Amino acid sequence: MQVSEILENKGNRVVSIGADLPVGDIAVVLKNERIGAAVVLNEQQDMLGIVSERDIVRAVADQGEGALRLKAADLMTSSVVTCSPESSTSEIMEQMIEGQIRHLPVSQNGSMVGIISVGDVVKAVHGELNWMTKVLHNQVVTAAGWATDES
Repeated sequence: MQVSEILENKGNRVVSIGADLPVGDIAVVLKNERIGAAVVLNEQQDMLGIVSERDIVRAVADQGEGALRLKAADLMTSSVVTCSPESSTSEIMEQMIEGQIRHLPVSQNGSMVGIISVGDVVKAVHGELNWMTKVLHNQVVTAAGWATDES
């Protein structure tokens, strides 16, 4: 399965924030949108980085209340790992595992066309495994010449 298929089901909406947005406001955006990360863009809509819930938790653990004075630019990961719509689920799972990454922006020809979370990948792979299980079950039933009530 490819990332493009996941985006077809999920949609390609990407929540973005400005580099000057304060931590408290970032937390509100993440909560209201029910997401775990937001992409940080400049005025030209170029990706500067990504801020996740994990970044906010680390800042609070390190700086306590002082973390609330930080901005997105202070917290963001600026070396963002991305994938393409043609990337396979196995490729992006490897990227996510190796980099301990939970969100991958999807880019094509220099433009962001979506974002994939580890939850999106698990859902897609789970659906694919269920489908393969049903196909194999049907093949066994057909080859054996008998049926079950579970069809």
